[in-house]
Amino acid sequence: MGRAATVFSDILDGGTGRMRCQVVVLEGPDRGRACAIGDKEVIVGTHIDCDLVLGDDRVSGKHVSIRAHEGRFVIRDLGSRNGTWFEGSRVTELTLPPGAVLMVARTPMRIEPEAAPLEIPPSQARKFGELVGESLAMREVFAVLERVATSDATVVVEGETGTGKEVVARALHDASARRKGSFIVVDCGALPENLLESELFGHVRGAFTGALVGRSGQIARADGGTLFLDELGKISATVQARLLRVLEERVVRPLGSDVERPVDVRVIAASRDDLDAEVAAGRFRPDLLYRLAVVRVVLPPLRNRREDIPLLVRELARRRGLADEGPDGGTLQRLLAHGWPGNVRELRNVIDRAIALSPGAKRFSELSVRLEATALAGDGIAVRSDLPYHEAKTAVLHDLERRYLADVLARCKGNLSHAAREAGLDRKYLRSMARKHGLVHDGGPIDHDD
Repeated sequence: MGRAATVFSDILDGGTGRMRCQVVVLEGPDRGRACAIGDKEVIVGTHIDCDLVLGDDRVSGKHVSIRAHEGRFVIRDLGSRNGTWFEGSRVTELTLPPGAVLMVARTPMRIEPEAAPLEIPPSQARKFGELVGESLAMREVFAVLERVATSDATVVVEGETGTGKEVVARALHDASARRKGSFIVVDCGALPENLLESELFGHVRGAFTGALVGRSGQIARADGGTLFLDELGKISATVQARLLRVLEERVVRPLGSDVERPVDVRVIAASRDDLDAEVAAGRFRPDLLYRLAVVRVVLPPLRNRREDIPLLVRELARRRGLADEGPDGGTLQRLLAHGWPGNVRELRNVIDRAIALSPGAKRFSELSVRLEATALAGDGIAVRSDLPYHEAKTAVLHDLERRYLADVLARCKGNLSHAAREAGLDRKYLRSMARKHGLVHDGGPIDHDD
């Protein structure tokens, strides 16, 4: 997603709670075709007069109708030859929730909420909880989080490893009316299915081998607070089904028990996987995704918001007891040139390592900052396979050029003539390239040979 956030509900704008939905073809020659489901009945078939026209020769002229009704959808077969199917059974009329998948002859289709971009002006703040940034990308994220925090909307936070997904969840909890309740973290990717079920839902004595005593699960422990589910894409189909019931019914039943307990918990989930791809592959329930993703927030990687690096370094150094100052000169150029494949987590580790290697240092300028050499050799350069080859190649070369120049300028302490000799380039040409990448400006590095 190209925006900071998308929303599957009008909960943040005080609406009626009705979601705009669409029916989307999942596979086959018509894959990707879609039709919005509004106030009127939608007709699907091969006839040109249908609202959604399909090319599958097994689909009848007017095959099935779909009508919205009180937040759900009435599916009515129109006397088709090859039938309308749901979960293996042929149906004539059925009411389904958003996220349901039906078969129109051999064509699978899903009823899903339309993801609308959350149009909110960028925040004027440079912090939200422990998140720090002044780039437009982060201020857009802050604006969304400021709005979301005051609601009980479930949120899915997406982003690469190290971008701060758990930090977002903690900040949302601390800024919400649930701040006095518990903040419970469950790493869904770290536990096998049976242990994850017990961890989430709890169990009674004797529920399984080794269950000598009963215990409440993390969902029950989060009652009145917030439950953060990390690595959401790793949970099994069984756990997905149980979790969906918790979200819909607001009750939890421990393993081996017949008694359900009501719970009041806000769920925030995170994933580095492409959840839409997991749904398309059949590994993740679409109804669970849409139930969780009332709001989806995307955290940008650090390489896409390099202007935040000085502010981040200053904040990280300050929290560790150093003077309130940021990087400058050659150190700043090296930090800006780095690929940061580990994102903010990697930057934090670089600061911690520098402090450990510089005992007695009181200021950032006194630290011995060391970066992994592989970062300048190509690690962290994103190869855009979603672009045509020549565009992807241009993007990689642009990134390589910027990093190379930043490193040379840093080693030469900003001396353009020295850097040009080191690089084997004409000084004016090097200056022109460095200016293009924002590495020098009119008040930039001093050339002592000028």
